[in-house]
Amino acid sequence: MLSSLVATFRTPDLRKKIFFVLGILVLYRFGATLPSPGVDFREINNCVDAATTGDTGQVYSLINMFSGGALLQLSVFAIGIMPYITASIIVQLLTVVIPRFEQLRKEGQSGQNKMTQYTRYLTVALALLQSTGIVALAAAGNLLPSSGANCNSDAILVDKSIMSLTLIVLVMTAGACLVMWFGELITERGVGNGMSLLIFAGIAARLPAEGRTILQSRGGLIFGLVCLAVLIILVAVVFIEQGQRRVPVQYAKRMVGRKMYGGSSTYIPIKVNTAGVIPVIFASSLLYIPQLIISVTQGGGEVSGWKLWIQDNLVDPGSWFHIATYFLLIIFFTYFYVAVTFNPEERADDMKRYGGFIPGIRPGKPTADYLSFVLSRITLPGSLYLGIIAILPNLFLEIGNSSSVANLPFGGTALLIMVAVGLDTLKQISSQLMQRKYEGFLK
Repeated sequence: MLSSLVATFRTPDLRKKIFFVLGILVLYRFGATLPSPGVDFREINNCVDAATTGDTGQVYSLINMFSGGALLQLSVFAIGIMPYITASIIVQLLTVVIPRFEQLRKEGQSGQNKMTQYTRYLTVALALLQSTGIVALAAAGNLLPSSGANCNSDAILVDKSIMSLTLIVLVMTAGACLVMWFGELITERGVGNGMSLLIFAGIAARLPAEGRTILQSRGGLIFGLVCLAVLIILVAVVFIEQGQRRVPVQYAKRMVGRKMYGGSSTYIPIKVNTAGVIPVIFASSLLYIPQLIISVTQGGGEVSGWKLWIQDNLVDPGSWFHIATYFLLIIFFTYFYVAVTFNPEERADDMKRYGGFIPGIRPGKPTADYLSFVLSRITLPGSLYLGIIAILPNLFLEIGNSSSVANLPFGGTALLIMVAVGLDTLKQISSQLMQRKYEGFLK
């Protein structure tokens, strides 16, 4: 692998792409640490430290994960990549509901360009909406809990006038658009998926600080055990992420003029984790809604009974009700997302159109039924795997009563994203390297 790495940097165009990606990531991290105008940087850092180490530390760590610490600090790139991800998911789901989007998806590159343009417009709207909501929460003092002598959530914003708040909203919205442009530049001119690499950079930026926190608060022995557990989980995640069911496909021979085409054998790769990390993101976002409701509706009076129940059962990441709900939501969204993104009828029609068939299965509806059967069978272990990996930090929190373990960025969603993005980027580097020599990046 070391020789392949040296060969990668010896290839001029591939070296330029890698350095281009690194340069974009450096700019992204710079914008993530640059505070927005009108924000008291010292005060908001004190409140973030108090919030991420309290009882609801995992909730705020989840909010901060995709932005690499930028969201709760109200930086220029506070909104980050989440509006684009949300817009992409919405447009992808609308292809099933709106016939116009389904037609665009079948038109090829021109239709894909139009859907990309719709995604950009929706991203700007979502970024404006999210930045307005976050600034409104910060102005009301509800963005971060006031806990400790060093934190005053009402003093996060220096000026709460309409002009100042509007300026912060516009800066955050422009920052989200710039992040979207960064991601598209990496995809077009660099190596790997740009949006995924930006999320990867945000998560990786938090690793040293979180590791140092665990080492200082829990000691060297606990830190070593946590690293060992992370290594074991990492190997298991890589093994399952690479697992796939290969459905064999045979193409019949046919004469076109004087030439014979077809007669080849191939397969349809169906991954164990077909849905990726999307179900975990959906479930995490849905479980964040109760915490948001409590933050918006909280007042100075006595806390009502339903708020206490939500706080103890849905918001508390260590409660068994929260863990069970999280696990079931991941399973549900896994089946839902796979059903939306993988259409067995469409795959069967494409195979039939080009003379392909599965050995022992008749073309048409029997092929679609067989693909649905295989997909449902392989989605079950994939959903259980996603649920188990995602709730591991919650289980550690409940068993060990340690908030530092629950806040560990190696756990759950962060680990899945880092492994998936890392494997995908290495595969793309390997494919580009194999265009010039047969020995790939991964042997």
